[in-house]
Amino acid sequence: MRAIPAAGITLCLAMAPQVQAHDTDGQPVLVELYTSQGCASCPPADALLTELKGRSDVLPLALHVDYWDYIGWKDDFADPAYTKRQKGYAHAAGGSTVYTPQMVVGGQDHVVGYRPMELAELIEAHHDSQQPVVLTVSHDGGVLQIEATPRGDSVGDVIVQLVTFVPEREVSIKRGENAGKTITYTNVVTGWREVGRWDGAGTLAMTAQASGDEPAAVILQKPDYGPVVAAARAR
Repeated sequence: MRAIPAAGITLCLAMAPQVQAHDTDGQPVLVELYTSQGCASCPPADALLTELKGRSDVLPLALHVDYWDYIGWKDDFADPAYTKRQKGYAHAAGGSTVYTPQMVVGGQDHVVGYRPMELAELIEAHHDSQQPVVLTVSHDGGVLQIEATPRGDSVGDVIVQLVTFVPEREVSIKRGENAGKTITYTNVVTGWREVGRWDGAGTLAMTAQASGDEPAAVILQKPDYGPVVAAARAR
């Protein structure tokens, strides 16, 4: 499927709202950006993700898709698994088309194109609704200690996912729609895998192997690309 670039890209990055960060006790709102080095509409959204990087109450992650590679520039961050994940979200929302740039907030709200005001409002709404699970993740010599408890009743079946990412990469693009540009990419996802399941009741206590020196995070999400019930960086 060919991606359709979203409209509204003419908004200036300077218009991005400065929203005060929340004290979330380590419970950030997950923002997934689906992007590509070969997409001319993506650089403003990439820059917006970089602005979010400094906020402790947001976990911004860039997942590079591979369906723009045919235009003439192969995105070396792209992975077919991230394209599959984006299509999974589209299917869960009752659609069939995927776009770049696209942001998914908390696993359920979609922002197509560069729309900083809409994104800020969704982040605020997710903070106001509070995640239903308290999640803590600690890092001990390559092993992650993961603990989670529901704030109330059971939240039902949950997929435990481990994400690794690179904080920053600068790329000089030679061909394709962004030819001649040097773009800084933030929190580029290098791995996203399921490490366990939880019934959402009682206390979850488990470990997961995290190889390498890259930062890591844990995402607890309902099956079939459902809502994210908790997210936490590894400390």
